[in-house]
Parts: sequence; C-alpha cells; structure tokens
Amino acid sequence: MMARRFAILSVVGAALLLAVPALAQKTAPLPWLENTYPSQYKAPVGQDMLLRGATILDGVGGRIDGGDVLIRGGRIVAVGKGLTNPGVDVVDAAGRWVTPGVIDVHSHDGTFVLPLTAIDREASDVSETSTPNAADTWVKTAVNAQDMAFDRALSNGVTTIQILPGSTPIFAGRSIVVKPIHGATIWDMKAVGNIQGFKMACGENPKSWGAEKDNEGPTSRQGVIAYMRQAFLDAQRYRRAVEQARAGAGAMPPRDLKLEALAGILAGDIRVNLHCYRAGDIAAMLSLAKEFKFRIGAIHHATEAYKIPGLLREAGTCAAVWADWWGFKMEAQDAVRAGAPMLEQAGVCVMMHSDSPADGQRLNIAAAKAAAAGRRIGIDIPPERMIKWTTSNPAKLLGMETQIGTLAPGCKADVVLWSGNPFSIYSKADLMLIDGAVAYDRSKPPGTPVSDFELGREGAPR
Repeated sequence: MMARRFAILSVVGAALLLAVPALAQKTAPLPWLENTYPSQYKAPVGQDMLLRGATILDGVGGRIDGGDVLIRGGRIVAVGKGLTNPGVDVVDAAGRWVTPGVIDVHSHDGTFVLPLTAIDREASDVSETSTPNAADTWVKTAVNAQDMAFDRALSNGVTTIQILPGSTPIFAGRSIVVKPIHGATIWDMKAVGNIQGFKMACGENPKSWGAEKDNEGPTSRQGVIAYMRQAFLDAQRYRRAVEQARAGAGAMPPRDLKLEALAGILAGDIRVNLHCYRAGDIAAMLSLAKEFKFRIGAIHHATEAYKIPGLLREAGTCAAVWADWWGFKMEAQDAVRAGAPMLEQAGVCVMMHSDSPADGQRLNIAAAKAAAAGRRIGIDIPPERMIKWTTSNPAKLLGMETQIGTLAPGCKADVVLWSGNPFSIYSKADLMLIDGAVAYDRSKPPGTPVSDFELGREGAPR
C-alpha cells in the first residue's frame, strides 16, 4: 500500500515539476514589457496652494479669465472662479497666466550636450551608428543627467521631456521620459506611467548612413522601406513564437533584443516616434504601418504633413513639428511656417517639438510663431487652442493624458504660472510646479546646486 502511494505521489510530483516551467512561461511578463532600468524618481512633497485671479488655459481648449486653481497633495483639486479653501497658501496671480507644464516630445538633452559636443562631436551619444538596426538600444543608458539643458528647459516652463535617440539608424531604439529636476543619474529623473517610446527614421538620414558605411545598409528610400518590411516580418514570426509558447504550444524562442522591441511595436505596447519629412515618405510609412497593423504615434518634423492631412487623420497619427526650420537639408525644402495651424484646421493632432536644447526652452514661442503665420493666411488659432500643441496633445503621445497636460481635477499638478501671456516673447515662467512642489521660482535663487556646466556662465537660470 505504501509503495503504491509513493508511486502515485511520484507521478503527481513529476507532473507538477513539468508544469512549473510552463506556468512560469505563461505568467511571466511579455519580454518586450520587461521593466529594464526602473525609475528611482521620488515625487516631491507637494505644497498646497491656491493660484487666484489668473487667466487660465486648461490645455484642452478651455479658458477662464480671472480664474483660480486649487492644488492639494500634489494634484489639482479644482479649477474655476471664486474658489476658497482655508489653510492653503494663496498666490495672487492677477494679471498673470496659468497653464499646464510644457511637454517636449522630441529632445536630445543629455546625449547631445552643449557645449561639449560643440567642441568635440565624439562627445555625442545621440545615435548608435554601428548598424541600421539599433532596436536593442535604450537611450536612457547614455543620458548625462548634469546637462544644463534640463535646468534651462525647466526655467522656461517645461515639466516633461521625452529624450529620443537620433535618426541615423532606421531603428534607433527606445526613448525615455524624464522630469527636468536635479538628479545624480537619469534614473532619479525618469518619469513613470508613460507608454514606452521608440524612434524610427525614414528618408535622407538612414539612406545616407548606408551610403557612408560602404553599402552595409540601404542606400535609397526604397531600400529603407524594404529593410523595414523584412525586419517586421521577422518580428511577426518572433512575436507569434512567443505567444504560442505562452499558450503552451511550444518552447520560448531564444531572446533577441532587436526582435523583442519590434514585436512590442506590433503588439501596440511600444509607441513609434517617426523621423520623416516629405509627404511621399510619410505616406509610404503610414502604408507600412497599415500593412503590419501598428500605429505610428507621431511623425516628427513632418515638414510636408500639411500636404496630406487626411492620411494622418485617418491613421490617428499626430504631427510633431517646428515653427520655422526649413532649407537646412533637401527634404526640408518645402516646409511652411503655417504647418501647425494648417494641420490643426484639418483636424490633425499637432504638437510642437524642439530637437534642440535651444528650442527646448522656447516651445511656447515656437507655437506663437506658427500661429502668427496661420493668421496671415486666414487661420486664427486662439491661445486656448494653441496651448494644446505643447501640453495635452504631447501628453496623449506619451500615454500620459490622464496624468499631465491638462488642468483638471485629479491630474498631477505640473503647472506653470507665467508673468503674462505665455505666447509673448516678453513673458517668463514665474513659478513652476512639478507634482505640486515648487521646482523653480524666478523670484528666488536656485534652491539646489546648479549643474556643473552652469558654473561661471552668464544667463544661468535665476
């Protein structure tokens, strides 16, 4: 009898041992969702306050003249007129403007550090150029947290930044979203709650890479698209093998970090930020995305997007644009200053981006320049709509629209109090809140040590 019981227990035990790897295989996170290099960001203790009597732009099209914003526990509690709440600091904001914090969705801060890269281009870590497929790279592993561009952006209204890899490779790798606060490392600045971003490139940059590398990669536009199609075909097979293994229908394939990233794009878990200029290139890329059933989050630069707004609208793809960059390369020849308002009028999600540590301090002014060009051709975009280009629309691209980019109850209190109209060159950011805590106050000297790169420099934030 005992021998029989032992035999039964042995069979059951063996079955359980065989089942454990299969169970772990099914319940383990998808490989492309692995939380590599987790955030060490600690939300500061917010300061409860009432901003009273300001012109408020809520970030989604609303405007309140002489309005109030109540902040408690790091979040916005109420937005309206005549708000009262005993026990909180009251800030007299009469004559000033309040908006959500500015969001820059295309930055190379920390990887293209000035003045270092102006002296030696080898100081740049913006792109991994050894291969046209750098999908396995994470730009966060290269960011210098001491870059003074973060301080400069903060003092000019920016509360959230997406750092992207460069556009030399076709598949350039994953992005990181940060708060421009002081941190010893980028992990201390890394935001949480955003969807993982990824950088791809079409057109002149990636095809030029192939020509310069002795035909180690595509040398033409058609070659770049063909390269992408083959890579996504391989990623389809990899994703299918992973999903079959998780369903118990086979072994998990060997890890391939490049294919993991592309499989995550196909699954909708990683969002594409695409460097692309010409209308034809944009159309080709939207067609490729449709073929492989993934969505491009935004076309960055998009200098000819104004020619094909219907294609972007149909695809649900945004355009991240400049106000007035053109003529610096062949594919930027047909850019127009009124691109943003033209796209807005056509119903396309549009946003401003910097691609530059200098423009990263002036995104509100970029929006103002674009809107002025629109007015000259009969498109009038008022401030309450313009503000979407630097706040709520970028928040949607980052998958953070319920957290930031809007002044609404429940949202994180990433807020800017401007000295005047934020679209005036004469206005400055007077008070900056991140998670409800004062991150910058123009009336006071910096409360934390400034970046080493700022020491001895004129024009440092103050």
